[in-house]
Amino acid sequence: MGALPRHRVILELLEAQGAVKVADLCERLGVSEMTIRRDLAELEREGVLRRTHGGAISARGRSYEPPFLTRATSNQEQKARIGRLAASLIEEGDSVALDIGTTTLEIARALHEKRNLTVLTNSLHIANILASHPTIRLIVIGGILRPGELSMVGGLAEQSYREFFVDKLFLGVGGLSVEAGLTEYSLEDALVKRAMIKNAKERFVVADASKLNRVAFVHVAALSDVHALITDASADDAIVHRIQESGIRIWRA
Repeated sequence: MGALPRHRVILELLEAQGAVKVADLCERLGVSEMTIRRDLAELEREGVLRRTHGGAISARGRSYEPPFLTRATSNQEQKARIGRLAASLIEEGDSVALDIGTTTLEIARALHEKRNLTVLTNSLHIANILASHPTIRLIVIGGILRPGELSMVGGLAEQSYREFFVDKLFLGVGGLSVEAGLTEYSLEDALVKRAMIKNAKERFVVADASKLNRVAFVHVAALSDVHALITDASADDAIVHRIQESGIRIWRA
């Protein structure tokens, strides 16, 4: 494994755990301690971690959002399963709002056999996937483009979502916890999500296990503002139980 793939694994572990140990990384990546220490030193120079005795901790604040391409390759299998399960809940004739994100993107990919849907999205990634679908009426929400994310944000996007009343909303999040509710990295995205939640009849959060019990930068909504969570089978049972106790239905893909 080359340096770049190793760095990606190290950063993914830091995102999930907050800290890593040199010995664990050596075993996981099959390389020497010297190699891991060299990797950590390079990542420290880039400002994404701080080395500690025997390992490293994340230097990223709660407002740091990993790039879209990095997120798209993280937990890909789990996200695909979540996407297929979410798509199975969509019925012919439904109007559906698909939030931005790499997990909602998997829902769009799983809609190829669905018919007579109306889909709203402010994600150009999702719009590109659904643009050629013969029986989906696609409404692309306008606004200010966030480069990299290819999402539409701003007052126009917020106002546009307030004009529609959809059957089902599938919402992505930066983090979800019982105490903080739904949180996001970007204020601009969080404001659009609040507008999406307002007029949706059924509101689903789609989030792989790494997002649970995590708090990002901006509050989006309380858990009581959504009806269900679709996550993956690796989600921690104790965390899932606490979320269920708050009255949220949970599906595990």
